[in-house]
Amino acid sequence: MKSYKDLQKEIQQLQAQAEEARQTELANAIADIKAKMQEYGITVADITGADKKKPRKSAGTVAPKYRDPSSGETWSGRGKPPKWIAGKDRGAFLINTGS
Repeated sequence: MKSYKDLQKEIQQLQAQAEEARQTELANAIADIKAKMQEYGITVADITGADKKKPRKSAGTVAPKYRDPSSGETWSGRGKPPKWIAGKDRGAFLINTGS
């Protein structure tokens, strides 16, 4: 019967052999896939379906809703309020759009 240390050493050798075999097989599989892609004109987008996804629409810009009378800076009312309007009555800073 083999000793524990002998078995552990054998396990390490087998794991190293298994990893080497895995790397070889992986390299062969990748080479085969690349060859098939070249042969048939397949792209990564064909495989992943990336070209079929709808492009995300941009939110675009939003017209300013508030203006600081002293600096002329504007704010759309979206996101974190700037320091000049934070904690103040926003009605005093409204921009008259005339609509």
